[in-house]
Amino acid sequence: MPIAAWSRRAYNNGLWAACRRALALRPRPVIDPTLVSILLATTLAGVVSITAAAVFSFALLSKMVERLVSLSVGIMLSTSLLHALPEAFESQAEPHTLFAVLLGGLLAFFLLEKTAILRHSHHHEDDGHGHHHGHDKKEAGKAGWMILVGDGLHNFTDGILIAAAFLADPHLGLVTGLAIIAHEIPQEIGDFIVLLNAGFSRTRAYVYNLICSLMAVAGGTLGYFMLERGMEWIPFVLVFASSGFIYIAVSDLMPQMQRRATLRETIPQVILIAAGVLIVLALTRHAHGH
Repeated sequence: MPIAAWSRRAYNNGLWAACRRALALRPRPVIDPTLVSILLATTLAGVVSITAAAVFSFALLSKMVERLVSLSVGIMLSTSLLHALPEAFESQAEPHTLFAVLLGGLLAFFLLEKTAILRHSHHHEDDGHGHHHGHDKKEAGKAGWMILVGDGLHNFTDGILIAAAFLADPHLGLVTGLAIIAHEIPQEIGDFIVLLNAGFSRTRAYVYNLICSLMAVAGGTLGYFMLERGMEWIPFVLVFASSGFIYIAVSDLMPQMQRRATLRETIPQVILIAAGVLIVLALTRHAHGH
């Protein structure tokens, strides 16, 4: 081999080796584990709540749904009062301002309920108003699409709340995701009933609801990038989220439980509320160890 060709080949080999060494030493991008946790939590929250709601709706397991309401009350109240609110008030935020946000959140959720944005009014074909069948079918169809739009916005907000909780404390993110799953299942069951009444097939209702549930992933991602640069806002987001959990538990779920006033029905309710509280305490027992 000519000396010039040999020298050129040796130079090229040395150049490639240097490039490989430079690439090996180059720091690889590391994905923030908090972002991974947020993406997993929002995805699982959507898939688990939708799938469980579909199973309950299609199998008409009404007894299981009633039990789930009691468990949801325990999880939502304990997540708010024993973890999220203490986490917010332990921050540097002004307590009077946080209490103002709590009050504003309760009033905001009241107004959202009044305008049927938070929880949807179910259309009843046999409502006593004398509508003909074509009108009822058309109105039911509109209700189905309104359910999907409202549900997508709701799930987007849930994703932001999960992101705020994980950024504040991984334990809090875990129990917030659990609380959202617990209160989403009864709501999604109602949504499934409306969609089926609107003429959706079971498969179509499930797929559309699942797509809407994944809006939580978009909300979680947006919340991560927004709140990471504005950590001082996290206590206020946590207080606002707590106001929503408290409002839904006290104004919606507990009145449902009060309709069953016998001792035989009350005892399981109390046990399941306590079980919800114990679940949250078990998941967060090391959160404030410092």
